[in-house]
Amino acid sequence: MSLLKNPSWIETRLLQCKSLDEIPVEIFDRINARLSKQTATPVVSVVIPAWNEEVNIVRTLDSLSKSRTTFPFEIIVVNNNSTDRTQEALDQLPNVKSIFQPIKGCGPARQIGQENAQGKYILMADADCFYPQNWIQKMVKALEKKNVALVYGRYSFLGTREMPRWKLAIYEFLHDGIAEVRHVKRPCVNAVGMSMGYVKDLGLKAGFVKTPVRGEDGRLCFLLREMGKIDQVRDRSIRVWTLPRTLAKDGSLFFAMITRIVKELTRLFQYFYKQKAHNVHATGEYKPKSVEYLNKLKALRKKKEAA
Repeated sequence: MSLLKNPSWIETRLLQCKSLDEIPVEIFDRINARLSKQTATPVVSVVIPAWNEEVNIVRTLDSLSKSRTTFPFEIIVVNNNSTDRTQEALDQLPNVKSIFQPIKGCGPARQIGQENAQGKYILMADADCFYPQNWIQKMVKALEKKNVALVYGRYSFLGTREMPRWKLAIYEFLHDGIAEVRHVKRPCVNAVGMSMGYVKDLGLKAGFVKTPVRGEDGRLCFLLREMGKIDQVRDRSIRVWTLPRTLAKDGSLFFAMITRIVKELTRLFQYFYKQKAHNVHATGEYKPKSVEYLNKLKALRKKKEAA
């Protein structure tokens, strides 16, 4: 697989769809047919929170429906009080378990998801990602290792006209490098909900944050580090792919990189010692003043461009 190209297995036809009406009925039929063989006693539950993802959730489920695994699995999508047609999309997929969570936030959504899961293991996924066929298989294999409580994988961005793949590959190279440093003492900073798995009983014991604050994934990882090992799955064949929506919010890839580099520099020395136990349910998001200053500059730049 080339680092400079988007994966050939991603459904390009679905990428072109902008609304639920543009998705062919045959796509829904195909997903339902692939998921019709799910058993009533899954070993793993894939839990996906979705807020206003009427098109993206179909793309994600289409990729997951192609999974090749020896582990029986179920897919649970938590409609996190969407105001678009997300539920309408889910209603066309009876082989996907749909749950409604009126409390906004990934924490509350993932919590109700794990409470309704039947599997021994939980795989966390996001509603705007594409999953390789062997993602479930290799993530669960990593979870089966002795004393492992949680595992997390890596991710890549799909290249677009505004953000070509070669530029994103450079960004990912830098990101993966700092991830190796973090993993030694601060793996919770690496843990991302788009590609993460854990032992359900331990997750239920720890619980997700109950407020709509970011970082519900890392907070769970922080709690589970006291219950078992935290492993990183580096296998490139199961990197999860997503569109660069988060990077695009910064206006350009350059500005996105600068913002993240500044943020990393503010906490670089923290990566060399283990963080003390604290109440992760009560802490806020990490927002250094330097990044807030950059965000103000970004807002001024947008204002000037719009004038």
